[in-house]
Amino acid sequence: MFAFRLESHSGVPPYLQLVHQVRQALLLGYLRQGDQLPRIREAVEQLAINPNTVSKAYQQLEQEGLVTPRPGLGTFVTGAPRVTVTPALYTALRRDLERWLRGAYAVGLDQEAVTALFSTARRELGEEEVVA
Repeated sequence: MFAFRLESHSGVPPYLQLVHQVRQALLLGYLRQGDQLPRIREAVEQLAINPNTVSKAYQQLEQEGLVTPRPGLGTFVTGAPRVTVTPALYTALRRDLERWLRGAYAVGLDQEAVTALFSTARRELGEEEVVA
């Protein structure tokens, strides 16, 4: 069963954290078409948040065509983001990234430095692609 988690210090509104988690789970193959998301009541109890927060996340996911509510049954995955990468390739890329992170931490970088390095590299790569 899929479970949400919240990062209180992330600066990202809770409903968007839920939306991002569902999108990521779909991209990585953790959620598939037909899977049921936690019922609003279950998510509220698990996360200790307002039911309107979960409802807002589910409404946004519905507007994006990723889920469909079924009255009395819950909310189910009915779509997936368009991707061109297979789950196997995602797995390989994640392993590479985990290896890189372990190396960065091993040489003494902290989470803030890793985030800064990653963000800078991603931004610079994006700028190269725009110029190219």
